[in-house]
Amino acid sequence: MKVASFLPAITQMIYDMGLQHMLDGITFECPKVALNEKQRVVRCVMEGKNYTSDEINTLFSNSKKTGESLYYVDEPVLSSIAPDIIFTQDVCEVCQIDTKCTAAAVANLEKQPELIPINPASLQDVFDSVLTIAKALRQEEVGKKHLENLEERVAKVLDVQRKNRLLQKSVMLLEWIDPLFNCGHWIPHQIGCAGGVDLLAHPSGDSIVIEWEKIVKYDPEVLIIAPCGYTTETTLKDMPFLTNRVEWQQLRAVKNKAVYIADFDMFTQPSASTLVNGIEVLAKIIHPAYFTVESNLQSKFSNYFDLLVQE
Repeated sequence: MKVASFLPAITQMIYDMGLQHMLDGITFECPKVALNEKQRVVRCVMEGKNYTSDEINTLFSNSKKTGESLYYVDEPVLSSIAPDIIFTQDVCEVCQIDTKCTAAAVANLEKQPELIPINPASLQDVFDSVLTIAKALRQEEVGKKHLENLEERVAKVLDVQRKNRLLQKSVMLLEWIDPLFNCGHWIPHQIGCAGGVDLLAHPSGDSIVIEWEKIVKYDPEVLIIAPCGYTTETTLKDMPFLTNRVEWQQLRAVKNKAVYIADFDMFTQPSASTLVNGIEVLAKIIHPAYFTVESNLQSKFSNYFDLLVQE
Protein backbone atom coordinates (compact mmCIF):
# COMPACT_ATOMS: atom_id res chain seq x y z
CA MET A 1 0.00 0.00 0.00
CA LYS A 2 1.24 3.46 -0.96
CA VAL A 3 0.04 6.50 0.99
CA ALA A 4 0.24 10.27 0.62
CA SER A 5 -0.51 12.73 3.41
CA PHE A 6 -1.64 16.20 2.41
CA LEU A 7 -1.70 17.48 5.98
CA PRO A 8 1.26 17.82 8.39
CA ALA A 9 -0.86 16.64 11.32
CA ILE A 10 -1.70 13.40 9.54
CA THR A 11 1.96 12.86 8.69
CA GLN A 12 2.81 13.39 12.36
CA MET A 13 0.20 10.87 13.46
CA ILE A 14 1.46 8.27 10.98
CA TYR A 15 4.99 8.72 12.35
CA ASP A 16 3.74 8.63 15.94
CA MET A 17 2.20 5.23 15.27
CA GLY A 18 5.41 3.95 13.69
CA LEU A 19 3.72 3.48 10.31
CA GLN A 20 5.92 5.82 8.28
CA HIS A 21 7.16 2.94 6.13
CA MET A 22 3.74 3.09 4.45
CA LEU A 23 4.03 6.81 3.69
CA ASP A 24 5.46 8.05 0.38
CA GLY A 25 4.21 11.58 -0.33
CA ILE A 26 3.90 14.58 2.01
CA THR A 27 3.50 18.37 2.08
CA PHE A 28 6.18 21.05 2.23
CA GLU A 29 5.15 21.84 5.84
CA CYS A 30 5.41 18.34 7.28
CA PRO A 31 7.70 17.50 10.24
CA LYS A 32 11.43 17.68 9.52
CA VAL A 33 11.97 13.96 9.85
CA ALA A 34 9.41 13.39 7.08
CA LEU A 35 10.87 16.13 4.88
CA ASN A 36 14.21 14.36 5.04
CA GLU A 37 12.76 10.99 4.02
CA LYS A 38 9.69 11.48 1.85
CA GLN A 39 8.79 13.11 -1.45
CA ARG A 40 7.09 16.51 -1.32
CA VAL A 41 3.85 16.48 -3.25
CA VAL A 42 1.98 19.53 -1.92
CA ARG A 43 3.70 22.88 -2.44
CA CYS A 44 2.81 26.52 -1.75
CA VAL A 45 3.50 29.80 -3.55
CA MET A 46 4.67 31.25 -0.23
CA GLU A 47 7.51 28.76 0.26
CA GLY A 48 10.83 30.40 1.06
CA LYS A 49 9.33 33.86 1.45
CA ASN A 50 9.29 36.03 4.57
CA TYR A 51 6.01 37.86 5.12
CA THR A 52 4.69 39.86 8.06
CA SER A 53 1.57 38.70 9.92
CA ASP A 54 -0.56 41.32 8.18
CA GLU A 55 0.82 40.40 4.74
CA ILE A 56 0.11 36.72 5.34
CA ASN A 57 -3.43 37.53 6.45
CA THR A 58 -3.96 39.68 3.33
CA LEU A 59 -2.69 36.93 1.03
CA PHE A 60 -4.99 34.36 2.56
CA SER A 61 -7.97 36.75 2.56
CA ASN A 62 -7.46 37.53 -1.13
CA SER A 63 -7.13 33.83 -1.84
CA LYS A 64 -10.51 33.17 -0.25
CA LYS A 65 -12.14 36.03 -2.18
CA THR A 66 -10.80 34.97 -5.58
CA GLY A 67 -11.06 31.23 -5.02
CA GLU A 68 -7.44 30.79 -6.12
CA SER A 69 -5.58 28.43 -3.80
CA LEU A 70 -2.10 29.27 -2.55
CA TYR A 71 -1.35 25.54 -2.60
CA TYR A 72 -0.73 23.23 -5.52
CA VAL A 73 0.10 19.60 -6.17
CA ASP A 74 3.30 18.54 -7.91
CA GLU A 75 1.45 16.24 -10.28
CA PRO A 76 4.51 14.48 -11.78
CA VAL A 77 5.68 13.51 -8.29
CA LEU A 78 2.19 12.36 -7.33
CA SER A 79 1.94 10.34 -10.53
CA SER A 80 5.27 8.64 -9.84
CA ILE A 81 4.10 7.64 -6.37
CA ALA A 82 0.70 6.41 -7.59
CA PRO A 83 -0.78 6.32 -4.08
CA ASP A 84 -3.58 3.99 -3.07
CA ILE A 85 -4.73 6.44 -0.38
CA ILE A 86 -4.46 10.21 0.00
CA PHE A 87 -5.31 11.74 3.36
CA THR A 88 -6.59 15.29 3.01
CA GLN A 89 -8.71 17.83 4.93
CA ASP A 90 -11.49 20.42 4.73
CA VAL A 91 -11.09 22.05 8.15
CA CYS A 92 -9.21 25.08 6.82
CA GLU A 93 -8.71 25.83 3.12
CA VAL A 94 -6.56 28.78 4.19
CA CYS A 95 -3.96 26.79 6.12
CA GLN A 96 -3.71 23.65 3.96
CA ILE A 97 -4.75 22.26 0.61
CA ASP A 98 -8.34 20.99 0.70
CA THR A 99 -10.12 17.93 -0.70
CA LYS A 100 -11.56 19.87 -3.66
CA CYS A 101 -8.10 20.91 -4.89
CA THR A 102 -6.80 17.42 -4.25
CA ALA A 103 -9.63 15.84 -6.26
CA ALA A 104 -8.81 18.09 -9.23
CA ALA A 105 -5.13 17.14 -9.04
CA VAL A 106 -5.79 13.39 -9.04
CA ALA A 107 -8.47 13.44 -11.73
CA ASN A 108 -6.02 12.55 -14.49
CA LEU A 109 -4.06 9.91 -12.61
CA GLU A 110 -4.06 6.50 -14.24
CA LYS A 111 -4.83 4.89 -10.89
CA GLN A 112 -7.47 6.72 -8.85
CA PRO A 113 -6.55 6.80 -5.14
CA GLU A 114 -9.03 6.75 -2.31
CA LEU A 115 -9.37 10.24 -0.80
CA ILE A 116 -9.88 10.18 2.96
CA PRO A 117 -10.58 13.62 4.47
CA ILE A 118 -9.68 14.11 8.14
CA ASN A 119 -11.88 16.93 9.42
CA PRO A 120 -11.73 17.27 13.22
CA ALA A 121 -13.62 20.05 14.96
CA SER A 122 -13.13 19.01 18.59
CA LEU A 123 -10.38 17.39 20.64
CA GLN A 124 -12.32 14.12 20.64
CA ASP A 125 -12.53 14.33 16.84
CA VAL A 126 -8.73 14.54 16.68
CA PHE A 127 -8.44 11.45 18.88
CA ASP A 128 -10.96 9.65 16.67
CA SER A 129 -8.82 10.57 13.65
CA VAL A 130 -6.06 8.34 15.00
CA LEU A 131 -8.32 5.33 14.61
CA THR A 132 -9.57 6.49 11.19
CA ILE A 133 -6.01 6.68 9.89
CA ALA A 134 -4.93 3.42 11.50
CA LYS A 135 -7.98 1.59 10.16
CA ALA A 136 -7.35 2.87 6.62
CA LEU A 137 -3.78 1.55 6.89
CA ARG A 138 -5.13 -1.76 8.24
CA GLN A 139 -3.31 -1.19 11.52
CA GLU A 140 -6.25 -0.57 13.84
CA GLU A 141 -4.67 -2.21 16.89
CA VAL A 142 -1.61 0.01 16.54
CA GLY A 143 -3.89 3.03 16.51
CA LYS A 144 -5.79 1.86 19.59
CA LYS A 145 -2.60 1.37 21.59
CA HIS A 146 -1.27 4.80 20.59
CA LEU A 147 -4.55 6.44 21.56
CA GLU A 148 -4.63 4.67 24.94
CA ASN A 149 -1.20 6.09 25.77
CA LEU A 150 -2.34 9.61 24.89
CA GLU A 151 -5.54 9.29 26.92
CA GLU A 152 -3.50 8.15 29.92
CA ARG A 153 -1.39 11.32 29.70
CA VAL A 154 -4.51 13.50 29.66
CA ALA A 155 -5.96 11.56 32.60
CA LYS A 156 -2.83 12.32 34.65
CA VAL A 157 -3.31 16.05 34.08
CA LEU A 158 -6.93 15.82 35.20
CA ASP A 159 -6.00 13.72 38.23
CA VAL A 160 -3.59 16.39 39.51
CA GLN A 161 -6.34 18.99 39.28
CA ARG A 162 -8.84 16.82 41.14
CA LYS A 163 -6.36 15.82 43.82
CA ASN A 164 -5.43 19.43 44.55
CA ARG A 165 -8.92 20.86 43.99
CA LEU A 166 -7.54 23.41 41.55
CA LEU A 167 -9.86 26.16 40.39
CA GLN A 168 -10.07 27.06 36.73
CA LYS A 169 -8.25 30.21 35.68
CA SER A 170 -9.45 32.60 33.00
CA VAL A 171 -7.26 32.16 29.92
CA MET A 172 -7.01 33.58 26.44
CA LEU A 173 -5.05 31.97 23.63
CA LEU A 174 -4.49 34.02 20.48
CA GLU A 175 -4.13 32.17 17.16
CA TRP A 176 -2.97 35.33 15.35
CA ILE A 177 -1.76 38.80 16.32
CA ASP A 178 -2.28 41.07 13.29
CA PRO A 179 -5.24 41.07 13.11
CA LEU A 180 -6.19 39.49 16.44
CA PHE A 181 -7.80 36.04 16.21
CA ASN A 182 -9.26 34.12 19.13
CA CYS A 183 -8.82 30.34 19.35
CA GLY A 184 -11.25 27.77 18.00
CA HIS A 185 -11.82 24.11 17.21
CA TRP A 186 -10.06 21.84 19.74
CA ILE A 187 -7.94 24.49 21.49
CA PRO A 188 -10.67 25.55 23.99
CA HIS A 189 -11.00 21.86 24.90
CA GLN A 190 -7.24 21.67 25.47
CA ILE A 191 -7.48 24.68 27.76
CA GLY A 192 -10.33 23.03 29.65
CA CYS A 193 -8.35 19.82 30.15
CA ALA A 194 -5.44 21.89 31.47
CA GLY A 195 -7.49 23.69 34.12
CA GLY A 196 -8.48 26.90 32.38
CA VAL A 197 -11.40 28.45 30.54
CA ASP A 198 -11.27 30.80 27.55
CA LEU A 199 -14.54 32.72 27.42
CA LEU A 200 -13.62 34.44 24.16
CA ALA A 201 -12.90 31.18 22.34
CA HIS A 202 -15.02 29.36 19.76
CA PRO A 203 -15.11 25.67 20.76
CA SER A 204 -15.45 23.25 17.83
CA GLY A 205 -15.64 26.20 15.41
CA ASP A 206 -13.38 28.46 13.37
CA SER A 207 -11.22 31.05 15.06
CA ILE A 208 -12.40 34.57 14.23
CA VAL A 209 -11.12 38.14 14.33
CA ILE A 210 -11.70 39.63 17.76
CA GLU A 211 -11.65 43.24 18.92
CA TRP A 212 -8.90 44.34 21.28
CA GLU A 213 -11.55 46.04 23.44
CA LYS A 214 -13.14 42.64 24.16
CA ILE A 215 -9.82 41.26 25.36
CA VAL A 216 -9.31 44.29 27.60
CA LYS A 217 -12.80 43.85 29.07
CA TYR A 218 -12.32 40.09 29.55
CA ASP A 219 -8.92 40.74 31.20
CA PRO A 220 -7.75 37.10 31.46
CA GLU A 221 -5.51 35.86 34.23
CA VAL A 222 -3.28 34.10 31.68
CA LEU A 223 -2.55 35.20 28.11
CA ILE A 224 -0.98 32.79 25.61
CA ILE A 225 0.16 33.80 22.14
CA ALA A 226 0.59 30.94 19.65
CA PRO A 227 0.07 32.21 16.08
CA CYS A 228 -0.65 29.51 13.50
CA GLY A 229 2.57 28.42 11.79
CA TYR A 230 4.81 30.41 14.15
CA THR A 231 7.49 29.25 16.55
CA THR A 232 8.28 31.15 19.73
CA GLU A 233 11.14 32.99 18.01
CA THR A 234 8.94 34.18 15.13
CA THR A 235 6.14 35.31 17.43
CA LEU A 236 8.51 37.39 19.55
CA LYS A 237 9.18 39.64 16.54
CA ASP A 238 5.47 40.44 16.24
CA MET A 239 4.82 41.14 19.92
CA PRO A 240 4.86 44.96 19.43
CA PHE A 241 1.42 44.58 17.81
CA LEU A 242 0.25 43.82 21.34
CA THR A 243 2.72 45.59 23.61
CA ASN A 244 2.34 48.97 21.86
CA ARG A 245 -1.37 49.10 22.64
CA VAL A 246 -2.34 51.66 25.29
CA GLU A 247 -4.09 49.17 27.58
CA TRP A 248 -1.38 46.50 27.43
CA GLN A 249 0.18 47.43 30.76
CA GLN A 250 -3.22 47.37 32.45
CA LEU A 251 -4.01 43.75 31.62
CA ARG A 252 -4.10 41.42 34.62
CA ALA A 253 -1.91 38.85 32.82
CA VAL A 254 0.71 41.52 32.13
CA LYS A 255 0.69 42.82 35.70
CA ASN A 256 1.13 39.28 37.02
CA LYS A 257 3.73 38.40 34.36
CA ALA A 258 1.51 35.57 33.12
CA VAL A 259 2.00 36.14 29.38
CA TYR A 260 3.40 33.20 27.43
CA ILE A 261 4.54 32.55 23.88
CA ALA A 262 4.21 28.99 22.58
CA ASP A 263 4.97 27.06 19.40
CA PHE A 264 1.97 26.64 17.11
CA ASP A 265 2.30 22.89 16.58
CA MET A 266 0.98 22.15 20.08
CA PHE A 267 -2.30 23.87 19.21
CA THR A 268 -3.16 24.62 15.59
CA GLN A 269 -1.58 21.43 14.21
CA PRO A 270 -4.23 18.81 15.05
CA SER A 271 -2.13 15.70 15.50
CA ALA A 272 -3.20 13.84 18.61
CA SER A 273 0.23 13.66 20.22
CA THR A 274 1.10 17.33 19.70
CA LEU A 275 -2.25 18.41 21.14
CA VAL A 276 -1.59 16.30 24.23
CA ASN A 277 1.81 18.01 24.44
CA GLY A 278 -0.15 21.25 24.34
CA ILE A 279 -2.41 20.16 27.19
CA GLU A 280 0.60 19.34 29.36
CA VAL A 281 2.24 22.67 28.52
CA LEU A 282 -0.99 24.56 29.18
CA ALA A 283 -1.32 22.86 32.57
CA LYS A 284 2.18 24.02 33.46
CA ILE A 285 1.39 27.56 32.27
CA ILE A 286 -1.97 27.80 34.04
CA HIS A 287 -1.01 26.03 37.28
CA PRO A 288 2.81 26.27 37.38
CA ALA A 289 3.18 25.11 40.99
CA TYR A 290 1.48 21.77 40.32
CA PHE A 291 2.86 20.61 36.99
CA THR A 292 6.16 19.86 35.27
CA VAL A 293 6.79 19.13 31.61
CA GLU A 294 9.18 16.74 29.90
CA SER A 295 12.50 18.17 28.75
CA ASN A 296 11.54 17.90 25.07
CA LEU A 297 8.69 20.38 25.66
CA GLN A 298 10.57 22.95 27.75
CA SER A 299 11.88 24.79 24.69
CA LYS A 300 8.46 25.01 23.06
CA PHE A 301 7.06 27.74 25.31
CA SER A 302 8.43 30.67 27.29
CA ASN A 303 7.25 33.35 29.64
CA TYR A 304 7.32 36.56 27.61
CA PHE A 305 8.97 38.54 30.39
CA ASP A 306 11.74 35.97 30.77
CA LEU A 307 12.49 36.42 27.08
CA LEU A 308 12.77 40.18 27.55
CA VAL A 309 15.36 39.67 30.30
CA GLN A 310 17.37 37.36 28.02
CA GLU A 311 17.48 40.06 25.35
